[in-house]
Amino acid sequence: MDFDLTPEQEQLRDAVRALGNRYGHEYYVSKAKAGEHTTELWQEAGRLGYLGVNIPEEYGGGGGGITDLAIVCEELAATGSPLLMIVVSPAIVATIISKHGTEEQRKRFLPPMADGTLKIAFAITEPEAGSNSHKLGTIARRDGDDWLLSGRKCFISGVDDSAYVLVVGRTEDAATGRLKPALFLVPTDAPGLTKSKLDMEILSPESQWMLYLDDVRLPADALVGGGADVGLQALFAGLNPERILVAALAAGSGRYAIERASSYAATRKVWGGRTIGSHQGISHPLAHAAVQVELARLMIAKAAALYDAGRDLEAGTAANMAKYSAADAAALAVDTAIQVHGGNGMTTEYGVATLLGTVRATRIAPVSREMILNFVAQHVLGQEKSY
Repeated sequence: MDFDLTPEQEQLRDAVRALGNRYGHEYYVSKAKAGEHTTELWQEAGRLGYLGVNIPEEYGGGGGGITDLAIVCEELAATGSPLLMIVVSPAIVATIISKHGTEEQRKRFLPPMADGTLKIAFAITEPEAGSNSHKLGTIARRDGDDWLLSGRKCFISGVDDSAYVLVVGRTEDAATGRLKPALFLVPTDAPGLTKSKLDMEILSPESQWMLYLDDVRLPADALVGGGADVGLQALFAGLNPERILVAALAAGSGRYAIERASSYAATRKVWGGRTIGSHQGISHPLAHAAVQVELARLMIAKAAALYDAGRDLEAGTAANMAKYSAADAAALAVDTAIQVHGGNGMTTEYGVATLLGTVRATRIAPVSREMILNFVAQHVLGQEKSY
């Protein structure tokens, strides 16, 4: 069992970390507070090939896997710039198109996604359905050769900064009359598609949106894979990478918070001149948080390795566990870092409370920790389904 990165992955990690350090948390916070996007960092990461590491070489990518993309996501987060759209565009959408798109879709969308010049948002969550993706109310119906897509979506990240949104809807099976999943690539300026911003208590350059689709007319080639029978497979292809990348983002944020708190504790002196880190009331909680983050990183590595090896069932369980553990570890790390800083921890200057909303959200999205526990209880422990 090998726990080491390859030399190429080590180089990737070091290079991405160097890039992130040139921007840092102050850049991230300033963009978020100004209501702007981290465009400069995104574009430079794209030009350097980091956003396309998991995309096949024939479509302009690096030919690596989710392991490589998780490295990129985690290292940027570890420098204080957790880019949520890495989870969405390269991880979810590019994986789905790469594995289940038509050849024309691959040639059209993957190269600009690989170099960062194209972002594609992802829309699955709905106000009524919540976590129950089997009850989606977004419906596509035929109108000649076209599709008409209608429904509502909520908590859609970064759609204001994306040229397309990959919408998960349902179509009617001609043989059975039952609805089944189908994925559509929808231009964000398509007639009939409107959006409204959701006010969130999260400091992030990526906003959350409600989407309204009112008979959005789409050509036949907007359907991923070209046939409605590939929808379910295509959807599942993107969900494990989503969980793994959210876990990587959380773990990187946890590492950042611990690094900031450790540096502060090692230099801050009160009550007789000893550093506050010399007191176990400070050092033990910080060490505990560091252990939890490191354990989560091991599960992330396992989940990514299983996914890249094509062991999808095992990867599904590991991806859920990675997301669960990394989200909890990151929330603990940021909260501990704030406590270590005392009053300074709540200021913008010290750069830890600014991540509080982000890491807390990872315990909810893209799937809640309660639904993950349901999954583990049912599929790992053999318990009766509880919902």
